[in-house]
Amino acid sequence: MSSIDQVDGSSIGSMQKKSTNYKDQADDFFSNFLEPNNLNQIRSQVKQFIDCDTNHPTVLITSGGTTVPMEHNTVRFVDNFSAGTRGSASAEYFLEKGYKVIFLYRLKSLEPFTRHINVWQLMESLSSSDSGSQVGPSIGDNLSKTVKIYKENKANILMITFTTLAEYLYYLREISFSMQPLGPKAALYLAAAVSDFYIPPTDMATHKIQSKNGPISLVFELVPKMLRPLVKFWVPSAFVVSFKLETDESILLDKARKALLCYGHHLVIANILHTRKSQVLIVTEKESHQITLPNPEMEIESLIVDEVISRHKTFINMKLNVEKLI
Repeated sequence: MSSIDQVDGSSIGSMQKKSTNYKDQADDFFSNFLEPNNLNQIRSQVKQFIDCDTNHPTVLITSGGTTVPMEHNTVRFVDNFSAGTRGSASAEYFLEKGYKVIFLYRLKSLEPFTRHINVWQLMESLSSSDSGSQVGPSIGDNLSKTVKIYKENKANILMITFTTLAEYLYYLREISFSMQPLGPKAALYLAAAVSDFYIPPTDMATHKIQSKNGPISLVFELVPKMLRPLVKFWVPSAFVVSFKLETDESILLDKARKALLCYGHHLVIANILHTRKSQVLIVTEKESHQITLPNPEMEIESLIVDEVISRHKTFINMKLNVEKLI
């Protein structure tokens, strides 16, 4: 055996060991939390949604931030803030391109289509009479257009909400399992802002933490890295896209590349906090390039989705060609 073969074998063994470690850590995390009460219902909904049409590519989009409860009867929690702009906008563009969409999003974060409706502006534009209510033309035209697009696409989107970190991860794992029959036609677009830390249930207070007891000290555990078991075990044939947000541009590309190497997925959409709405970095193992918004009236998500779909199509064709050879 050559020295190169020895290095390759060692690397493969190391990756397999890491995969097993990540899976064990993930399993330990889930064993600490009870399954959500509606998990069976979600499993059934997702299966029905996928089974009704397996010819179209299907994307799971995660969106919004997760909460980490501090008490079992939760009053206080730590929140990963995200309005859900990227995920909700991207869902519309995937639907426009013929994808079916499973939209896993934080309760009360932005939703596809309804994100265009400002409730206060709508109320201001309403006029009432004995014959009913009418919407003013300034709002009515945009509202009619949004409603029309929604009705054309509503059969192709399944919306599922989460609030806590544990709910999100349980739903993500369950939906990933359910997408396995789609093979390479499945895509995951992981845009949610997921907490890196959590409080184990055994360390939570039962009831509301009382301020009269003085200052508190909390110890947070690291959330296991779920991306590797997702790629390796939960939905191994899918095309997986993650997001990387940083505030320091000098480390952005390096961290994106390290994520690809560590977790084995296909694409990272990397961005800087203050410029995330106008430019992103598309990163693969071999290359990277920047997408910049050419027109402020556009949404950068339309360009991101075009890029992802193009790469997903290439991925599907490559997998199909391999199957033909086998």
